[in-house]
Amino acid sequence: MNADGRRYDFKFKELTETLIQVFYKIYNTLGYGFLEKVYENAFLVELKRAGITGIPQSPIRFFMKVKS
Repeated sequence: MNADGRRYDFKFKELTETLIQVFYKIYNTLGYGFLEKVYENAFLVELKRAGITGIPQSPIRFFMKVKS
């Protein structure tokens, strides 16, 4: 149920609930104040324990034209 009492059925409801549980497990264990990479690594470890394959962030290339 939503906060307003309505029930919504989502396509990936179980996956979403698992991801949220993993997030709270990490947050409750580590707290706040670490670099993003620490949380990313912890999230990947916990996803693996939950049987979910995750991949780390990948760098992207972009080009920007600067006006002179």
